[in-house]
Amino acid sequence: MAQQKGRRVRKGTARQDARAVERINNQFAALQERLAIRFGNVGLLKQAFTHSSFVNEQRESGGDNERLEFLGDAVLELTVSRYLFDHYPDRSEGELTKLRAAIVCEPSLVQFAHAYRFSELILLGKGEELTGGRNRPALLADVFEAFIGALYLDQGVEAVERFLAETVFPKVATGFFEEQTDFKSQLQEAIQREGLGPIEYAIVEERGPAHSREFISRVFVSDGVEGTGTGRSKKEAEQQAAKEALALLKPRN
Repeated sequence: MAQQKGRRVRKGTARQDARAVERINNQFAALQERLAIRFGNVGLLKQAFTHSSFVNEQRESGGDNERLEFLGDAVLELTVSRYLFDHYPDRSEGELTKLRAAIVCEPSLVQFAHAYRFSELILLGKGEELTGGRNRPALLADVFEAFIGALYLDQGVEAVERFLAETVFPKVATGFFEEQTDFKSQLQEAIQREGLGPIEYAIVEERGPAHSREFISRVFVSDGVEGTGTGRSKKEAEQQAAKEALALLKPRN
């Protein structure tokens, strides 16, 4: 009897696993339809959405998305740099660098990921899921970069450029990123204009593995205005903290 019960449990678990695999496959098939992109190696696409916590819990052999994120980061910088170089011949190196930084920063990547509902497809471990990892900005930004890395490996840089031409480059052309290149300078100007006193930035927390750190910064103004921001670098976190402080200042003006 015990052996029969054990076999029934194993069969039930196998059926559940099969249904889970089928559901995941259907989700990635739907994503490809939505993006009008067909991956030759669908395993690469799935890996781009696989968090290390899922691999650790499920003992998946396909690997997580960390190496793809590393590659995608470089490919994204290259393709965005090429676009800016070609389309803004009158901009200086410094201006192009600031504009590129605004395009590839964490908040922008999170917006791109949300635009294609990437969060719905991320494969997470139960612990990471319960702690809100699916909507954590750094994780979403990493997934977008990992997707870029997977697309590059599967179809080359031209496919990446075509994808960015749908998602990113139109926003650049409308000047969307021009408005948010330097929130720290905007805050400094606003504080001086209002005579609100000195500004102080502080990194209050660092989290995540060494290769994918996330920093949390707070900005303090003597008048009591504060702002909090996160980023994958200290500078980016400070920019986001300044952005929040600016938003708090506006109702007072």
